[in-house]
Formats: sequence, C-alpha cells, structure tokens
Amino acid sequence: MGQVTVFSGPERRRRWSEEERLRILSDAFAPGACVAEVCRRHDISSALIYTWRRKLREAGERASSLSEALPAPVFAEAVVDEDAAATSTVEHPVMIIDLPRGKRLSIYPAASPALVAAALKALR
Repeated sequence: MGQVTVFSGPERRRRWSEEERLRILSDAFAPGACVAEVCRRHDISSALIYTWRRKLREAGERASSLSEALPAPVFAEAVVDEDAAATSTVEHPVMIIDLPRGKRLSIYPAASPALVAAALKALR
C-alpha cells in the first residue's frame, strides 16, 4: 500500500470577485492604512494588491467611477517657522524632526552625510 498525504488549509489559488477586490483596495489605500496590515488580514501578497491597483488604473472607464474609493496621492505640507530662525544667533539647523513625546532631532549643515543617514536609519 502507498502513502497518501492530505494538505488542508486555504486553497492557494483563490478567486476574488470585483467587489472583494475593490473593498480590499479601498482598505489598503485609505488614509492612514498600512498595506502590509491589510495583506495580513486578508492573507494575500502585497504584490497582488499593487497588481490589482495597476490593473484598475489601466481600466480608465472603471477607475473614473471609483475615484472616491481610492484617494490620489498627495504631498505633505511643509511649514517654515521664520520667527525661530530669525531670533537665534547660533548656526541654524538644516532640518528639525519633531519626534513623539516632545523630543526633537536637529541636523546641522556641518553634519556628515554618513552621520545624518545613521540618525535617520535609527529613527525607523
């Protein structure tokens, strides 16, 4: 007699309806959403979500009716504090990064690129 192995669990080649795809895409690209978290929740690959988004954008007639479901990317607003720069007589930082709990990281022009890269990498 031979040996038979039975694999159980979800079928790896699942079929998604258009409604399910659109719901998952709107979850993944909602403001403040994390694509990786949506992928884990639905047990799918992040590459599949990006493929669905690309195909939806290529289908121009369908994408126009769903424009409110998938928000367009926008730039973050930059704020320049001119009063703080004018009052200081010390060398001004090139970049100031406000961190949680009131902490602040200041990067000065004399800082080497390697030091700046190490500091930003540590913040990840």
